[in-house]
Amino acid sequence: MIRCLWLCILAFFFTGCAHQSHMAGPNKIRVLIVDGFSNHDWRQTTALIRDILEPPGLFEVSVSTAPEKATDPGWDMWRPKFTNYDVVIQTCNDISHGPKWPEPVQEDFVDYVRNGGGVYIFHSAENAFVGWKEYEHMVGLCWRKADYGTAISVNADGSLERIPPSVGSGTSHGQRGDVLVTRLGDDPIHAGMPRAWLSPDMEVYFYARGPAEDVHVLAYARDTKPGQGMLWPVEWTVDYGRGRVYVSTYGHVWRGDVNPPSMRCAAVQTIIPRAVQWLAHRPITIPVPADFPSTNAVSVRTPVVMPAY
Repeated sequence: MIRCLWLCILAFFFTGCAHQSHMAGPNKIRVLIVDGFSNHDWRQTTALIRDILEPPGLFEVSVSTAPEKATDPGWDMWRPKFTNYDVVIQTCNDISHGPKWPEPVQEDFVDYVRNGGGVYIFHSAENAFVGWKEYEHMVGLCWRKADYGTAISVNADGSLERIPPSVGSGTSHGQRGDVLVTRLGDDPIHAGMPRAWLSPDMEVYFYARGPAEDVHVLAYARDTKPGQGMLWPVEWTVDYGRGRVYVSTYGHVWRGDVNPPSMRCAAVQTIIPRAVQWLAHRPITIPVPADFPSTNAVSVRTPVVMPAY
């Protein structure tokens, strides 16, 4: 009896110590990458995002892969638990006739963001889900036809200009290349970074359109369309309910590319985890590295060795 009592006391003690140790340890940000279909290489995109987020030890990354077609097995059962995560990184793009998310998933996603969740709209996910109004409000500026909504351009003095529907063109981009990105104002994600830098293999979307409400432009660049050369947002945030949404055109990973420079840019590899920290309402602790690019030269890091996928 006495021996049993002592064993219970010791078990309670060690359980308490283990709980205290867990509570005192680093509180990782829980991140969910949602993938499964895109006109880009979504498998490599997910692998590269993980390779950027996991090494610092600050993030716990999970993946939820949607079936590629609504007729695939498991479609009716696919229900990602958004509320289990601090931040969702959305990479799905149905522009190549992929499926829209099931209605219950759409509703869960909207509730998650409205109630305080953080969402990173990654590259071509900006193109996704034409007609899903709540998603378009979250993204603010989407890849849409000329008459679909308002566009926002940036003037030479840094002021913003709203462009009405049907003025200008639908969304597109010029040739990819080394692009000069310029910060607009000050924000926590870019704190300590230079005012401008070169980003490699980058697309600058022009005439991105949508509701364009509660959009805060963080950075801009000049498009490469011959004869146009206007300034457009390349990073912005949107307020949606109590949630935060971050959108950028960084991270082009085309099919057939392997470890593209767009994902090996030192600036991009710095901004991605910083944006995730901001979305999670956490202090931004990722430092600005010594190899951050300048206005005269890109900074492309050594390729990572990705696991097979």
